[in-house]
Amino acid sequence: MKIRDWKMNLDKALVILTILAILGSSSSCKKVDQLLTFTISDESSITVNSSSPINLPVEIATPNVTTNSSEQFQNNNSNTNLVKDIRLQSLELSISSPTGETFSFLQSITIYISTDSSNEIELASLDSIPSTATSLALVPTQAKLDTYVKASTYNLRTEVVTRQVLTQNVNINIADKFKVTANL
Repeated sequence: MKIRDWKMNLDKALVILTILAILGSSSSCKKVDQLLTFTISDESSITVNSSSPINLPVEIATPNVTTNSSEQFQNNNSNTNLVKDIRLQSLELSISSPTGETFSFLQSITIYISTDSSNEIELASLDSIPSTATSLALVPTQAKLDTYVKASTYNLRTEVVTRQVLTQNVNINIADKFKVTANL
């Protein structure tokens, strides 16, 4: 009788140890992922001209963005070959001029990304923009962006729909953050 009790206790102990081992390895994987995940940032700007038509999509010229991704990978103890996944974490817009301007003139905005050797895809967008907003957080797509961010430059194309006539040009800063996950 005592041997059977001992064996049952041993079986319970093995089950508990197995569960603890699984939980411990899961926690370790999360810690490793955290060590291999970092953020890189880029900035650019656009100008919405006062001559923009109302309620029609207008394409805004956006200069090419020169990345320093290789340097940022190195700063995070990684390199281009070790990067396995890059996704847009956030894309924020703020008005740099004129002072005191809000996004009341803007109905919607969509930003696309491409490179000279990669097709254009949607990066982020926002519809129904609040008229009192002085900054905007666009909604990122879940697109995999490795090819674009690893390139030395990428192109942004911005499409806006305005809801009112602008009396002067509006300069907008674009700040994007990319979540990078690398391999060991």
